[in-house]
Amino acid sequence: MLAGSEYEVITQQSLGITDAPETGLTFVENAILKARHASQAAGVPALADDSGIVVNALQGQPGIYSARYAGDNATAADNMTKLVAAMKNIPAGQRQCAYHCVLVFLKTPIDPTPIICHGVWEGSLLEAPRGEKGFGYDPLFFIDSHNCSAAELPLHIKNHISHRGKALRQLLKTLN
Repeated sequence: MLAGSEYEVITQQSLGITDAPETGLTFVENAILKARHASQAAGVPALADDSGIVVNALQGQPGIYSARYAGDNATAADNMTKLVAAMKNIPAGQRQCAYHCVLVFLKTPIDPTPIICHGVWEGSLLEAPRGEKGFGYDPLFFIDSHNCSAAELPLHIKNHISHRGKALRQLLKTLN
């Protein structure tokens, strides 16, 4: 999503940096932990993301545990299966959810004023997966305005309307 911008993005994986433990209790805390870890290990500014899906009927679950909702080594299919089961008896009018993305940019590992951007993408949960594109919970995430799941959207549209797209536009505006 940053292709064509003035910023060069180097993944921590390409630098051999391991993932930071996600011990925070919020998307903001986890994104800050990840950015500090990457900046400390690489010695350069760092951008980190913590994202997930928040389901109203489940009091915010899976939330910060979205990637490991069905367990530490769960696949996206495992996570979706668990979410479908948890929502089994929830009627259509009560299936609201939202994807959240928090981006944190740090100039240094001890930057006392991180840039924090938060994007939200509202939708509802389908009873069964639809579509082949995207990742995570996209096949279950229904967008009323487009009458399809996130996994059925063309990538350029998804990048424009998604939680991550919104957070990234906030970040670029702030950095510029």
